[in-house]
Amino acid sequence: MLYKYRGGGANMRAVWLCSRNDAIGNVAVMFAALSVFGIGTGWPDFAVAVALGLLALFSAYTVVTTAMHELRHTRFCPLSGNTRKPA
Repeated sequence: MLYKYRGGGANMRAVWLCSRNDAIGNVAVMFAALSVFGIGTGWPDFAVAVALGLLALFSAYTVVTTAMHELRHTRFCPLSGNTRKPA
């Protein structure tokens, strides 16, 4: 449902990434649970936790860089040195 908005602004990109990460997380947790049950050790759970953590960090980086790009290309942006306020 949100797939067509995945390339929008920072806000839409954040919504898309959070929804995607949630879906991936749900499937990964089910896989980890089955793996832990099947082999009797907690390593699959640990591996999925690390993978989901890395996915979250990558998504956060993507949202921050998209937001910074948008902020730099506005008419009023202290970060880019442009301090002219919009009319």
